[in-house]
Amino acid sequence: MADTIEKVSIVLSKGSFEGAYPALIMANGARAEGIEANLFFTFFGLDVVHKARWEHIKVATVGNPGLHLATLAGGLPGVSSVMTHYLERKMDRLDFPPIPEFIEMIADTGAGLYGCKASVDLFELTREDLVDQVKDIITVGEFYELAAGGQIIFT
Repeated sequence: MADTIEKVSIVLSKGSFEGAYPALIMANGARAEGIEANLFFTFFGLDVVHKARWEHIKVATVGNPGLHLATLAGGLPGVSSVMTHYLERKMDRLDFPPIPEFIEMIADTGAGLYGCKASVDLFELTREDLVDQVKDIITVGEFYELAAGGQIIFT
């Protein structure tokens, strides 16, 4: 019989639409399977749990090879907003929740959401800047303690 995963810790380092959703989907899927899940928001991934930004996460259109757009076209005003709106409409039809709702759902399942202390310090943020679902701001060492015995996924 194959080994089963009992715990997963996901490092979310990107603050873009296409950077956030894979981590959120994986955490939600883990919880749905009864797997302990933790999310560690570092660097620009903090935007996903930043009170002033989490409702405004956009698709990164410049230099994104998955969009098959020339870098120049991706940098034109409004392209990021148009692509974000397009993907939001498609995802809504597939019953994907918006990022704030997804964060709330995942936290409600008992998943742990944590901010990276080094990144919080770097960007001069405080606990009050982050959404209520974030349990704590922790160091990398504390993250490793939390992740011990499980799988770590970096997105």
